[in-house]
Amino acid sequence: MSSPTLSAAEIERSRVESAAAALGSNATPKDTGPAVVLRTPRLGDGAQMWRIAKESAVLDANSSYAYLLWCRDFAGTSVVAELNGRIVGYVIGFVRPQAPDTVFVWQVAVERSQRGRGTGADLLHTLLNSVSAKGVSVLETTISPDNTASIAMFRSVARVREAAISKCPLFDAAVFPDSHAPEELYRIAPTARTTEEDYR
Repeated sequence: MSSPTLSAAEIERSRVESAAAALGSNATPKDTGPAVVLRTPRLGDGAQMWRIAKESAVLDANSSYAYLLWCRDFAGTSVVAELNGRIVGYVIGFVRPQAPDTVFVWQVAVERSQRGRGTGADLLHTLLNSVSAKGVSVLETTISPDNTASIAMFRSVARVREAAISKCPLFDAAVFPDSHAPEELYRIAPTARTTEEDYR
């Protein structure tokens, strides 16, 4: 009996879903250990957030000062994942001044030990549920074309929330003063959901 032939689309879907698991968009728990607590960041979390960004070897690690400012000034549009008193993941964002219905997600990061547990997606859903009460119904983020894990995670979030997702060029590589990859703008809308059961 010959093995079934997969279409190019099915192969690509499988590759993207595997990549998503690496960032934590698979919401299936792997064990029954201590629960991860998702909460608003506090000033003391900034150092651990900076550590996670540095250790990722993928994200643009901002200065440690930037993460402290984020915890102070943008805590309302950010979420951290805490496990046994240790920060193991975070999402940081802000409401765009020119578009008050839009939250821009700057970074999503999950500590290597917690990847594949759905933490990244849970952080995004928690953020979106929180800001929906303030009239936010659109999520924007930028992703470089080669970051298949992030692309898959955001596509997963859009699919679970039954929202449309689109992309367009935003920053070409030529506008960066270094060797930064181009960044494409992803837009997910409408994102408004109010309860955990809505996306489980």
